[in-house]
Amino acid sequence: MRTAHLLGFRIRQQVLDWSGAWWFLLTLVVQAVVAPLIGLFVWSAVYPDDPGIARYYVAIILVTLMTESFEQHTFSERIYDGTLSHELLRPQPVVIGVLGENLAIRAWLTLLGAPIVLLTGISLQAGFDWRSVLLSVPCVALAAVLVFLWTFLLSTTAFWTDRVHAVVGFGSQLIFLFGGTAAPIDFLPDLWRRIAQASPFYGMNGLPAEIAAGTPYEGSLTAALGYQLFWVVVLIVVVSAVWRAGVRRYTAVGS
Repeated sequence: MRTAHLLGFRIRQQVLDWSGAWWFLLTLVVQAVVAPLIGLFVWSAVYPDDPGIARYYVAIILVTLMTESFEQHTFSERIYDGTLSHELLRPQPVVIGVLGENLAIRAWLTLLGAPIVLLTGISLQAGFDWRSVLLSVPCVALAAVLVFLWTFLLSTTAFWTDRVHAVVGFGSQLIFLFGGTAAPIDFLPDLWRRIAQASPFYGMNGLPAEIAAGTPYEGSLTAALGYQLFWVVVLIVVVSAVWRAGVRRYTAVGS
């Protein structure tokens, strides 16, 4: 209960803090939607008679806006400038503040990006089955957790290197390639499709978008959620181990 109260407080605080930076938030929205829009234009040209392409990429845009993470900026910079020391001294887990800012930024991106999603869907006549949209909600929630854990994991490399932005950028490209943004997973060659489906990246973008778009999924919704939960657990274990090692190194050098 105390943790939930602290998280709620940090979310409200960060929502207010970011309310004055809406021009910058708009640049983040544009950055988030450019790649899915390119994929939409490319694959719509290849398959002009397939209405599922438009639905899928409209869903990808919304999923991306709702799951984007920027811990390489909001968290890693605190390691570089030493202000993480203040966070470590507070009587609460550091991740509370990180999560609060993450959720606040996502809320703003979703709010500011909603008109783009709506206009794109209307212009392309991408009709959605609301039952499929509702079924995708838990998958989108788990996708948001996966993207946060992945980005936070890569951002903790700031304890060891000053090239964290390159590291996170590489991780983002993996999501782009294997997560279903560059191309729907079913369009990939068989070997790469199997690799993508076995990786956590498919669960970060493509899977929730497919379910929202009503694209037939190979397994059941329960299997999809189980796949995402498996990777959530794996990433939590890895993040916890890397975090402890990073904090030990950070405090050992006198920060």
